[in-house]
Amino acid sequence: MSEKAPLLHYRLTGGPGPEPKDASKHRRAKAAGGGAGRCSESKADQKLGVVFGVVIPTLLSMFSVVVFLRIGFVVGQAGLYESIAMFLVAYLIITTTVLSVCAISTNGALDAGGAYYMISRALGPEFGGSIGIMFFFANVCGSALYVLGLVEAVMFVFGIPEEGATAAASLIQVLPSGYWWSVLYGTVLLFLCFIVCLVGAHIYAKAAFVIFIIVTTVLVSIFISFFIVRPVVVILPDTSVLNNTSLRTANFTGFQLHTLQSNLLPNYTVDYTTGAMMSFATVFAVMFNGCTGIMAGSNMSGDLKNPSYSIPRGTLAAVLITFVTYNLLSLLAAWSCDRLLLQKDYSFLGNINVWSPMVTVGIYSSTISAAMSNLIGASRILYALSKDNLFGGVLALARKTSRSGNPWASVLISWLLVQVVLFAGKLNTIAGIVTIFFLLVYAAVNLACLALEWASAPNFRPSFRCFTWHTCTLGILGCLVMMFLINAIYAFASIAFMLLLLMLIHYFGPISNWGYISQALIFHQVRKYLLRLDVRKDHVKFWRPQVLLMVANPRSCTGLMTFINDLKKSGLYVLGHVKLGLLDGLPSDPLQSSYDSWLSLVDHLNIKAFVNLTLADSVRHGVQNLLFITGFGGMRPNTIVLGFYDDCTPQDNLQGKILVSTGYGFDTVCQTKDPREQRSPFFPSVRVAEETKDLPEEEYVSVIADAVKMGKNVTLARYFDQFNREEVLGSGRKTAGNQSMMGPFVDVWPLNLLRPDSHGYVDTCSLFLLQLACVLQETRAWNQTRLRLFLCVEAGCSLQEEDETKLRVMLKELRISAQVQMVAWDQVVALHWSQGGKETGNESAQSEERMEKGGAEKEDGVEAFPNNVAQLTDDYICAVNDLILRHGAPKPAVRFLYLPRPPADTSRYHAYLHQVDLLSRDLGPTLLIHGVTPVVTTDL
Repeated sequence: MSEKAPLLHYRLTGGPGPEPKDASKHRRAKAAGGGAGRCSESKADQKLGVVFGVVIPTLLSMFSVVVFLRIGFVVGQAGLYESIAMFLVAYLIITTTVLSVCAISTNGALDAGGAYYMISRALGPEFGGSIGIMFFFANVCGSALYVLGLVEAVMFVFGIPEEGATAAASLIQVLPSGYWWSVLYGTVLLFLCFIVCLVGAHIYAKAAFVIFIIVTTVLVSIFISFFIVRPVVVILPDTSVLNNTSLRTANFTGFQLHTLQSNLLPNYTVDYTTGAMMSFATVFAVMFNGCTGIMAGSNMSGDLKNPSYSIPRGTLAAVLITFVTYNLLSLLAAWSCDRLLLQKDYSFLGNINVWSPMVTVGIYSSTISAAMSNLIGASRILYALSKDNLFGGVLALARKTSRSGNPWASVLISWLLVQVVLFAGKLNTIAGIVTIFFLLVYAAVNLACLALEWASAPNFRPSFRCFTWHTCTLGILGCLVMMFLINAIYAFASIAFMLLLLMLIHYFGPISNWGYISQALIFHQVRKYLLRLDVRKDHVKFWRPQVLLMVANPRSCTGLMTFINDLKKSGLYVLGHVKLGLLDGLPSDPLQSSYDSWLSLVDHLNIKAFVNLTLADSVRHGVQNLLFITGFGGMRPNTIVLGFYDDCTPQDNLQGKILVSTGYGFDTVCQTKDPREQRSPFFPSVRVAEETKDLPEEEYVSVIADAVKMGKNVTLARYFDQFNREEVLGSGRKTAGNQSMMGPFVDVWPLNLLRPDSHGYVDTCSLFLLQLACVLQETRAWNQTRLRLFLCVEAGCSLQEEDETKLRVMLKELRISAQVQMVAWDQVVALHWSQGGKETGNESAQSEERMEKGGAEKEDGVEAFPNNVAQLTDDYICAVNDLILRHGAPKPAVRFLYLPRPPADTSRYHAYLHQVDLLSRDLGPTLLIHGVTPVVTTDL
């Protein structure tokens, strides 16, 4: 026996089954995403049943040459007891995988693609595509492996012995030997397989049936030979001389009790074909390769009349038949053959057969069947991948089919790749990683079934119920253990290759509409943890901003949307929008068609936000609705962000970009030469200067007042159309390493500047303002910025140093790093009093009391808008604005200012908005903040 034995240590499975003989036009023109169901027209063309469609392909894939050449090896090395134990363990592993295959196949209509189709539709395109590529290459290499194995088997019988060989050439040994001759023979045999696969599935099915008859006949002759052949002395192959020169023969004793007793226990020795010392792990790895091939039947899913019926019954029947066959052959071999014969002659079944060439015919038939099965399987996987369009135009050629529906282009490409692999000549190293690829596919099938079971999706209700999550887990662990048992390096390499493909498809592949199991699992877990997020257990030290950003038109506020994404610090972030109108009289909800564009904008801006849209008769009522209903349980917005109400003309930040709906619930961004071109659904054009606003100023202030009444913190964002995140943060990174230059600043003015008598820095609103600024600075993108805290004092006042000391102590207790700057505002305050600003005696006493209590004025338990603010003059407010500008060098990236609460008297809303407008005018990106909830603590 020559070097063919090491090649045949590994058993490969067949690939996906062929397409139907006459695939319909509907089937060939089906969209790239591929549907789960099959049309009735294509069903009529699928004619294979349980036996021809599942049982025969699976039996041929599982038997192959291992049943003829490795039964003696396993029993001779491991003994009968351990051999049976090995088969029990191996079949436990593959049976759990079969149960998963049966469950998935009975949960809906299957299309062509077999394991790839199951995995991709269950786990999504990334996982399915990466496994599909690995399955394709495994079948390509497997086909080349079996072709070369067949060449070596043919050369062993018909090849001219090489120079130096001890045996003399016989009359039938007429074929020249050598590397290029082997490549030529392999090319011819592969071309025959190619012709069969190119003609169509019906020829392959007929050829497989003929091969099955031959293999079955050979197996019957082997069983009969054990009983009718008399004891005989067998001459061992010449390679055994290298191991022991004194032992050239061994005995076939027939059924003898002492022979059985001598073969019960293990006796591991050196493999005469490789020179390697055998062990339980190495023998088990070789034996396990003869137990794979379980996917061959399910890979015929595209050609079955009823896959949900045929796959479970046919696969389980094939597994049972092979299990019984392997164990019976092991028992008969251990009962009738010397240990030496089993260990030193892997082709002993031919030597003891009633007609020796019978086993050789079985080896040739099973090998050509495996090569053809892998070739047609590779072509079907490639065709399925091309239809799903996971790799764009790279696989466009593979979609071409004949009039009968046979994917001839995929067959051609697969044949060419197998031919390339044939030039490797020896595939000992490839065989191991190919087997590991198949095991990884089996593990993925178990993972798919496990994920579907854990997701508890109502639509996962397979008619085959003989499985649990325990069997799926056992199948995953068994396949992974076998991978590392065969070769740990190849196992790591295959997993790394799969992860690389997964990332490539994730980032560059198209969006599919197959459904993502990850979404079902996330939903299952999120619902569970949301129920456990108890609002009664909230604590201030675990507070985080949960923001609702109200967006009138996303075209004009992309800068603000990205900034708030930085400000949220892993908190809830919701984009809210109010569409004016009533549902009465409308045929359907007009908001449903808008979600795709909003979600695609979220993807385009690379922000982590939810979208919540509402329909209302006014903006105020719509905001109220969103504040009431947005979020679940403990995940509800505690802060609302509004754009500022001014007369600035909004700018279109999405001009030249169009969000094109893909039809799968997601959009893509592309450039267009005509920015006026619209595709529905899309955002309306920005408001021009002549258009009136949908929101009157009184209603705008009412929205602020409503939010405060509902216990929400309020933030007004102004001039964020001037905010350029890349420019600001880019300058910070450039200057971070230069000590002579400072990074961008974040300025914080925690004092209520619309109260000339303000002195308190520790009220709720001031602390909330300081907390938000600190949260922004701690964000990774903003960690190079510096906080500047401005403390307004009266020059020469005895309280100046005391206030500064208190502030620094407070910052230290709160673990906030900030640069404190003292700002004298005597002249600004004096301007207020000189222009008639005053308080009554009662108001003055109340102000002093407020300062002692921390600066908060309470009215019915909430902070009230101070009565004297309405008496502020424009000159005073402009002076405060100028004060902020003069102390803003270098110019900060953003400013945080104190926002007073709106007055209780609605008639003063206009004055309130006017004063806030003057205060923040021309300051650049500014946040005016009013906080109502405690957010800091010094407790551990």
